[in-house]
Amino acid sequence: MKWLLLVVLACAAQGQVTQEAIAKSPNENWLTYHGDYAAQRHSPLKQITAANAKSLVAKWVFHVEGAKKLEASPIVYEGLMYVSNTNEIYALDARNGRKVWYYRASGAKGTRVNRGAAIFGDKVYFVTADCHLIALNRSTGNLIFDVEYASMDAGYTTSIAPLAIKTGILVGVAGGGSGQRGFVAAMHPETGKEVWRFWTVPGKGEPGSDTWGGFPAEMGGAPTWTTGSYDPELNLVYWPTGNPWPDFYGGRRPGDNLYSDCVVALDGTTGKMKWYFQFTPHDVWDWDANENPVLLDASFRGKQRKLLVQANRNGFYYILDRVTGEFLHAKPFVKKLDWTNGLDDRGRPKVIPEKIPTPAGTRVCPSVRGASNWMSPAYNPATGLFYVVTLEQCDLIVASAKEPVPASGFRGTGNEGIPTEPGKFYLRALDVLNGDMKWEYPMPGPGVMWAGTVSTAGGVVFSGDDDGNLVAVDAKTGKDLWHFATGHSLFASPVTYMVGGKQYVTIATESDIFTFGLFDRE
Repeated sequence: MKWLLLVVLACAAQGQVTQEAIAKSPNENWLTYHGDYAAQRHSPLKQITAANAKSLVAKWVFHVEGAKKLEASPIVYEGLMYVSNTNEIYALDARNGRKVWYYRASGAKGTRVNRGAAIFGDKVYFVTADCHLIALNRSTGNLIFDVEYASMDAGYTTSIAPLAIKTGILVGVAGGGSGQRGFVAAMHPETGKEVWRFWTVPGKGEPGSDTWGGFPAEMGGAPTWTTGSYDPELNLVYWPTGNPWPDFYGGRRPGDNLYSDCVVALDGTTGKMKWYFQFTPHDVWDWDANENPVLLDASFRGKQRKLLVQANRNGFYYILDRVTGEFLHAKPFVKKLDWTNGLDDRGRPKVIPEKIPTPAGTRVCPSVRGASNWMSPAYNPATGLFYVVTLEQCDLIVASAKEPVPASGFRGTGNEGIPTEPGKFYLRALDVLNGDMKWEYPMPGPGVMWAGTVSTAGGVVFSGDDDGNLVAVDAKTGKDLWHFATGHSLFASPVTYMVGGKQYVTIATESDIFTFGLFDRE
């Protein structure tokens, strides 16, 4: 009985991960997919610096059995690392990679990749490919609840890393390419019961429904498969939305097709939309807005503002007022951009008619993969630079007027690469307040990677390159400092944390978790 009492007391004393703690991260911990609510992915850790990064060595590698394309950014709290894969999650000792516990949702269906977990209270949360939110005790891995929030039978799947705020665990869906409509939902942290839901395609008669020309809302798309950001002071959730369906043929859906290709600002308590901004109205190029909305406070044109910035798939870097949604500024961040003659004073693109896809095929820049995509950028307040992996590429896009049928796989036809114009990746540093490129780091390779970035107070930016290397570059100049060949293609964003007084950097590869630290003779 005495032993049992000690166990109970130990569990009761277990630290609770609060919204306030998450708002203060990252520090020695990494508590959200983005590291913080603002999605800046900037760590104050500075043990690893531009001067000593060349001394980095591999500390441990953990193999995820059966994994083929890991895309998760790990969560780290008090020396435990949580790494998710399709329908499963591991808790590892962050010092050495030793497995502490493992949980697999044995009844889960689907094989979609998974991008990460969330942590709140005494629980860790992740989603299965068939849209179940699962809550586990973060110390033991014991199941607390398993709640379905969307049906795979209705065509929904998901790959999202949830976002934990005080009023709910926020989740989204994929599957919009099959003719469903997207949504963001908040699930109660203790029970999994739905608190609110926001549909990204308005129903008949609702505001914005007139922008679809009578196209059925339930087929509209605009999925929500990447993690948003959050401002606790304003209690506003900023969530990016996907493209309308069918992807490349817009004849059946005339109008702007709200709220596809948008960032929507939602009340964190009720889910009510406060404002929206649409990057690509009536998208026929598959340029969803599922890129991270990054939040920062700065003086902009002589006025202190709360800003939201995003490097959008359509090739423009945007600056918005995150209180009101007002468009402030935009600038191309890729050189290959030919679908528009620019933006008007409201941020609306002036589309070149000849760049609308046709049955014969239309050459368009950027490519369908986008100037950037879901891989995470980073922002360093000390340098004032926004670090983003970009792709310079064009595509031949073909459209069709074929009658759309949900769940048929039809996307309005599709795209083809141009063999004589292979794509090339770059890590670029943009001035966060105007989008001017300050430096670029070329990434030669086969054109397959989608790795993200992390910035540190030590003056280092980490990213994955197109040859499967984890690379470290100087945050101010882009100078190459160090690289390590993982032997894998990279589709994840690195994280950094500290345990036992030592700073580590971790990235997920196709099937393994690689962790690095400074060389230590002890």
